[in-house]
Amino acid sequence: MKLVYFAWLREHVGLNEEQIELPESIKTVADLLNWQKSRGDAYERAFSEPDTVRVALDHFHSEHSDKLEGAEEVAFFPPMTGG
Repeated sequence: MKLVYFAWLREHVGLNEEQIELPESIKTVADLLNWQKSRGDAYERAFSEPDTVRVALDHFHSEHSDKLEGAEEVAFFPPMTGG
């Protein structure tokens, strides 16, 4: 699965994107967000408040309860504001 990082998430993780094999236990967006915190200090900082992280599955905004099954790309980004 391709993981893509934007804004301060990219800055904390130190990557624009990465290709990764997810553990079979990761079924939902929320599972993935919580698992990310376990991947080291940089990921722990980036995903310390998973409720604030917005996610897109294959370029469509998703809820944390959405299933990952069939998704090829997950993008992580901070909340957006209008202006």
